[in-house]
Amino acid sequence: MQTKQKTYKVFIYLLLIALSLFMLVPFYWMMISSLKLNKDVFSIPMKWWPDTLHWENYKIIWEKLPLLTFFLNTAKLTIITTIIQLLTSCLAAYGFTKTKFKGRDVIFLMYVTTIAVPWQVYMIPQFIMISKMGLNDTHLGLILMQAFSAFGVFLMRQFYISIPDELCEAARIDGLNEFGIFTRIVLPLGKPAMATLTIFTFTNVWNDFMGPLIYLKTKELKTIQLGIRMFISQYGADYAWIMAASVCSLIPVVIVFLSCQKFFVEGVAASGIKG
Repeated sequence: MQTKQKTYKVFIYLLLIALSLFMLVPFYWMMISSLKLNKDVFSIPMKWWPDTLHWENYKIIWEKLPLLTFFLNTAKLTIITTIIQLLTSCLAAYGFTKTKFKGRDVIFLMYVTTIAVPWQVYMIPQFIMISKMGLNDTHLGLILMQAFSAFGVFLMRQFYISIPDELCEAARIDGLNEFGIFTRIVLPLGKPAMATLTIFTFTNVWNDFMGPLIYLKTKELKTIQLGIRMFISQYGADYAWIMAASVCSLIPVVIVFLSCQKFFVEGVAASGIKG
């Protein structure tokens, strides 16, 4: 019996390792393509290791375009949006779990159902509204559009449900107000879920392409995703430079994920237990 269990575990581990390596293939192809000449990126048969590594591609992309400006714009939008979304999601989730008011569950259900509405449905009305507010071609317009997240509220609420209500009741008896309960008790206990939401929000905003494409027209305001697109011209594309810029744009996301990974699994698991 033990031999069968060991064999099964070995098989599972080998399968997981094989799947992990398979998932890393696109990332390897992107990285190795960034060190090739443009004509060799889609060569047939494909070369998994080029004869010569062209590290100068990483130097050229910074000279061809103002990528530093694009990186700073993307970092600005991503950091501000993530902070605001964390604040609004945590406060709303606290209201939907630890306070009682008439119609609480109905309002929460109505709010969460907006997740099922595709962005393409309200894309045009949203653009009209932002334009009438005079926020078109501004970073503020993009930040305000992503300041609230139904998914973020849902994720934080599912985690806050696991926090015993007795802790909040004891704090109220001791004279602590609702904001004090939120900041001193609920918020510190919700770090795993906050780390999970940080990863999701940071990744989505950093990789957002359609939003900046629609609302940003000035070159000095554009993001790194729009900057990468500039390597595509009407008559061709510099794929080696595109891959080099893509590798550079991937680094911040990897850093954020590695910084929050110890809370990530715990946050996802805990937020999915209840509800």
